[in-house]
Amino acid sequence: MNRDDCLHNAEELINGPRAAYYGDPWRMHQRVADLWSDYLDLKDGFRFSVKDVVCMMMLLKIARLRHAVSHDSFIDICGYAALGAEMTEDQTDV
Repeated sequence: MNRDDCLHNAEELINGPRAAYYGDPWRMHQRVADLWSDYLDLKDGFRFSVKDVVCMMMLLKIARLRHAVSHDSFIDICGYAALGAEMTEDQTDV
């Protein structure tokens, strides 16, 4: 798989079937952030953010890649990176 195919496949997934099936990406990632925060019930009041969810999901894919090479994981990382860039556009730390 070349880089163009990888990026094209990621774009098709996040703007096609997955977008239709899972709905608004920000809402879904915020829901995951809220569930993780509530489940862990951290005493210092820490709450996961949408950015945290995106990064953690990419780390999950990286962990899977350490076990076995899967083009699907590379494609998913590209998709998460693109969604993360879009959802945090106004939150850049410069």
